[in-house]
Amino acid sequence: MARPSKKRVSSRNSIGDKRAMILRAATRVFARNGYFNSKVADIARAAEVADGTVYLYFKSKEEILHSIFDQNMAEAIAAGGQLIENLDDPREKLRRIAKLHLERLGADRDLAVVFQVELRGSTKFMEEFSAAGFAEYLALLRRTFEEGQRVGVFRKELNATVAAKILFGALDEMATNWIISKRNYKLEPMADVVMDVFLNGVSA
Repeated sequence: MARPSKKRVSSRNSIGDKRAMILRAATRVFARNGYFNSKVADIARAAEVADGTVYLYFKSKEEILHSIFDQNMAEAIAAGGQLIENLDDPREKLRRIAKLHLERLGADRDLAVVFQVELRGSTKFMEEFSAAGFAEYLALLRRTFEEGQRVGVFRKELNATVAAKILFGALDEMATNWIISKRNYKLEPMADVVMDVFLNGVSA
């Protein structure tokens, strides 16, 4: 089989690089101006490309927002799966996923603002958000919880889907509080607090 030419590979890399550059610029713009107050021209300016270049990669501002979500959810799910694949303890698996969840958002405040605030501003998007990548992420949590039920470390009578939503909701709230808080603190260590309550409960 003939190998693709270096020129063709370089072209594909260039396309991927420019698309990624536009998404990074859009994340900054949406986080700082708000999604509804932002224009494609603002994104183009931040990415240092012409308006028409943005439209070569994305049909609309809405598609850019969807792409930010889709790309980052895909990366989070892949990273989470890879992180836990060699672990045996379901409790440690959930702890690693939780820490990764907050670590990723804590490392990029603009991305955190887009995920925690701007993505929630549209009912239409939230419906799609719940049905797409969010469901896949919840499934990762649910499967890990079910694994724990099978080996006896989690209570078998609990609804695994509800448990997954409770854990996600707690992490989600920690991220939102971090964004709006006027205190300067690291987000990732809050995963230990969440997991302590989730795994051990609140009873003395």
